[in-house]
Amino acid sequence: MTAPAIETIALTRRFDDFTAVDTMNLRVEAGQFFGFLGPNGAGKSTTIKMLTGLLAPSSGSVCILGEDLHARSAEIKRQIGVVPEGMALFGRLTAAEYLRFVGRMYGLDRATTLDRTEELLEFMHLAGDRKKLIADFSHGMQKKLALAAAVLHGPKVLFLDEPFEGVDAVAAGTLKAMLQRMIAHGATIFLTSHVLEIVERLCTHIAIVHRGRLVAEGSLDELRAGSGSKPSDPDANNPKRSLEEIFLEIVGSAREKDEDGAPTGRELSWLS
Repeated sequence: MTAPAIETIALTRRFDDFTAVDTMNLRVEAGQFFGFLGPNGAGKSTTIKMLTGLLAPSSGSVCILGEDLHARSAEIKRQIGVVPEGMALFGRLTAAEYLRFVGRMYGLDRATTLDRTEELLEFMHLAGDRKKLIADFSHGMQKKLALAAAVLHGPKVLFLDEPFEGVDAVAAGTLKAMLQRMIAHGATIFLTSHVLEIVERLCTHIAIVHRGRLVAEGSLDELRAGSGSKPSDPDANNPKRSLEEIFLEIVGSAREKDEDGAPTGRELSWLS
């Protein structure tokens, strides 16, 4: 049986007395486009940092492509790509210089690096800005460059932390086309995003975390059926329920309802 692309066992991360990720058991099969959702502060970015070796867990284990991340960190990192929360680009380089540097770090030969650099710059519509320093790029241009660097070496697993944040519709379309192409070629993608419409459109499987704990996991149809949660909504099995409705049902909406179904809760005094 093929090993999962990503697997965690009782993965936990504490910061002093605060538990950011609490005994998480996660399994992502190879070839899945996996959406990892949760409200702000739920532990998503902390989880990605542990899955990619950027942060050591307090306890528990991580396996990537069937290998223990702690024991084989260097080998595994050659097979994954990461677009982290802060992107961490080198602002005093041009886009081409940065991609050539990344290619060398992954051990690609010079010819392959140059060919892929030019192809990615054209694909990401960055070729016209080849003389501009990365520090002078817009936020959206930096996002596209970060993704180009993450896929330059052809990773088997790609981790994306909010890749569409601050990206315009045209750039988002370019990024989505690339990601779909990678899935078609057998890659596994692990995506976090607050844009639930994009997750619903792209992802085949979804996990939802809340306060550091995994509270639901499965395909969208399985979540609609309530297999990954304990929905109280009478329409929980509605096949037309959106991911946003499912998400709010599982993690709890900011607004409660009274006995008549009307929204209650806090309101601004001057709008009441």
